[in-house]
Amino acid sequence: MDDLSSLIKGTTSRRVAVRDALRALNPAWLCVLSALALCALGVYSIDLADHHLPREAPALSVGATKQAMFALAGIFAAIVVAVPHYRLIGWLSLPTMIVVLGLLVFLLLPFVPASIVSPRNGTRGWINLRVFYFQPSELAKVAFVLVVAHYLRFRDEHRRLLGLIPLALITAVPVGLIMLEPDWGTALLFLPSLVAMVLAAGARLRHLAIVMAAAMLAAPASWPILRPHQKARIVALVHQMQGDETYAQDVGFQPLVARTLTGAGGIAGVGDASSRALVHYNRLPEAHNDMVFAVVVNRFGLVGGLAVLGLYALWMIGAILTAAMAREPFARLLVVGLSAFIAAQAIINIGMTVGLLPIIGITLPFLSYGGSSVIACWIMTGLILNVALHRPLQPYRPSFEFDA
Repeated sequence: MDDLSSLIKGTTSRRVAVRDALRALNPAWLCVLSALALCALGVYSIDLADHHLPREAPALSVGATKQAMFALAGIFAAIVVAVPHYRLIGWLSLPTMIVVLGLLVFLLLPFVPASIVSPRNGTRGWINLRVFYFQPSELAKVAFVLVVAHYLRFRDEHRRLLGLIPLALITAVPVGLIMLEPDWGTALLFLPSLVAMVLAAGARLRHLAIVMAAAMLAAPASWPILRPHQKARIVALVHQMQGDETYAQDVGFQPLVARTLTGAGGIAGVGDASSRALVHYNRLPEAHNDMVFAVVVNRFGLVGGLAVLGLYALWMIGAILTAAMAREPFARLLVVGLSAFIAAQAIINIGMTVGLLPIIGITLPFLSYGGSSVIACWIMTGLILNVALHRPLQPYRPSFEFDA
């Protein structure tokens, strides 16, 4: 009997070891691999945009070197957030949000010296840390998802129309502060993430349809509070779609040059030297930042553009599969909310570049220049990996299952 008991225990321990090993091989690694590829492409594209001509310098440009350092810092941050169990991170969601809201309020204080908070393009969105400019709104994305996922994990009030009101109030606080900077582009990204999370939590489609219809009807009321340059961009986009290039040398210059460089890439792109010359002499504004996708397509053509879309699709597949395998409500909502931010940001940025959407100042995840953006994207990736690596802690409730 002792031998039989030992054999059973040995078999069980081996099964547990195999199961743990399989847990380490999870779909979240698709997110990590695609993020690494996108970051590498981003560093090269930023160097191409900064070092306009090959003869200027043989090494990476200053911007590309900084971006590589930001990416390494982001990878380290991803490792840090992937280690503790996600349930512990969930309990830290409220303190994290309080700190982030404090930073967002700090940006708006009029007596803060310009050496610490200096407006850029009319937006008070960055804190000068001397080493780099920190953008609290990027960290607000992560804190928002943590808070909403933690709030929804054991609730079902959101399945009623009035039950959506607390979620609207939670969203209104960070979104309102970000809009006051003003940074409307970043503020708009919170809505797709919220919708994705409440849908994953079992909200009824008809209730969300009512809310969206009301928002669309109320949207024209926001026109008077838009800033002149925001109105001009919308008007320029309408004229562009009508084939009118009236604003081509004004507010429509950036999207016009972006479309020109994108089209010049053709199917397979142009050579390195030619691409650098095209970016240099066409003088694309924000080539290393908001418009980096135009640089990528100019260099690698339609094939390169599709490859970038494929990498984002791979990232999303890894995230969706991770959400599907998550057994705890908080874990599933965390992955869904974070992936919605990345998806919405990529879609809007690429839509801006190809002329389908107005320019609203949104970066392309992992590719665009910026320390806060890259680090925040890597933190999101690390949290998704966290969910995939860790097993649910007992006791736990199963993910949202409601009767029809």
